[in-house]
Amino acid sequence: MSRQALIVWGGWDGHQPDQVADIFAGVLREEGFEVTVSDTLDSFKDEALMAAQDLIVPIWTMGTIEKEQLRPLLDTVKAGCGIAGCHGGMSDAFRNEVEYQFMVGGQWVAHPGNDGVRYEVNMTSSDDPLTKGIGDFEVSSEQYYMHVDPAITVHATTTFADYGSVKMPVVWTKTWGEGRVFHNTLGHQANIVAMPQTLELMRRGFLWAAREA
Repeated sequence: MSRQALIVWGGWDGHQPDQVADIFAGVLREEGFEVTVSDTLDSFKDEALMAAQDLIVPIWTMGTIEKEQLRPLLDTVKAGCGIAGCHGGMSDAFRNEVEYQFMVGGQWVAHPGNDGVRYEVNMTSSDDPLTKGIGDFEVSSEQYYMHVDPAITVHATTTFADYGSVKMPVVWTKTWGEGRVFHNTLGHQANIVAMPQTLELMRRGFLWAAREA
């Protein structure tokens, strides 16, 4: 029986959520997942659909979510379903929902310099299965200043030289009850998601969150 993944996309169009959903669906299908792609948060209210999932990939920037939509999502992950995503689709979603932010493990708060900042993403360990062989790489995009949960495990960072040389998490993992949570702050638009390094980080994160790695 193939693993099941649910991608739910929407919110602010500037992050190209439909294009990112197509990219992620392709990655997951290559890994043998049966993928359901939805553009409505009401999918989280479908008990049978949620119960069948091994992985949920939210791609929803800002916006609002009703309690009847959010509670099943939180409970499904807490019960053991994985969740994985990137940037605004996951860590700048539903800004009023602190329990959602608690599950994710971080929240976007700023991108000093806006788009086009050149910066490095640095792996924290050469032996980490989620990052091994990818190596440090440069990005020209928004550089994300995050508020993060101290309980996360950090797998990659970037340095804000103008803010006291702060090392800011870029890739992290954590748990939410029995569920695994993977987040990569990269992914302002589809071209950043499609970078080989970003896409490989996401592929590994999907598999880890779904307990296939």
